[in-house]
Parts: sequence; C-alpha cells; structure tokens
Amino acid sequence: MVARLPMAAGVLAAAALILSALAAVGCTSLKTGDEPETGTGSEAVFEGAAMGYRGIIRVRVGLYQGTITEITVVESYEDRNVGEAAIEELTDLVLMYNTTELDAVSGATESSRGFLEAVRRAIMEP
Repeated sequence: MVARLPMAAGVLAAAALILSALAAVGCTSLKTGDEPETGTGSEAVFEGAAMGYRGIIRVRVGLYQGTITEITVVESYEDRNVGEAAIEELTDLVLMYNTTELDAVSGATESSRGFLEAVRRAIMEP
C-alpha cells in the first residue's frame, strides 16, 4: 500500500528535501533585516547572489510559511533581450511552483543558472 500525502504536505516535504540538499553543499543567505512592507505577505525577506552570464545577479526573496511570495532582482548585468527576459520568465515559474528546481531557459543558460542559484542562496538558512 502506498501512503498518499495531501498535496500541501507533499509540496512542503519536497521543499524540505530540496532545502536540506542545498544546505549540504554550503549555500548561504543573508537576512536583510528589512521588515516586510505592509501587505506584502512576507514574514521574512532574504537576499542571495550568484554569478550570471555577464556578472552578479542579486535577488531579494520574500518568504511566508515556507512559500516564496515575492522575488525582486536587486542587481543584474544580464542582456535585456536574453538574460533579463529569462529571469522574468523564471521569476514567474519559481513563484508559481515554489521551487528553484527548474530547467534553464534555452539560449540564456548561464543567466538562468545564476538567477536560480541566487534565489536558492536567499532561501537557505545561514
């Protein structure tokens, strides 16, 4: 007999597994100390950074009860037509699926990997 978890419990279990795997490879985050603005729904705001194709990609990620509620690109040197377009697409997907385990956007692989890594680093515990 296979035990079935409710959908929310399954998503949380998957997120916990991903976070523990990322912690094992030494990802870190910095809590910004910023209090979330009223109405954003974020209980905590974290920052993370990673190298993209053209330079550092720095993001601010809002979390509420283990769910990614917002992502803001604070710094990026990626090309507008390729890298930034991929980052916009990936932002929507990360928010929709609450995961960074996504494929890179074709044609913007390094920008995609840098953005997803920056988000991973933001959501990891210090």
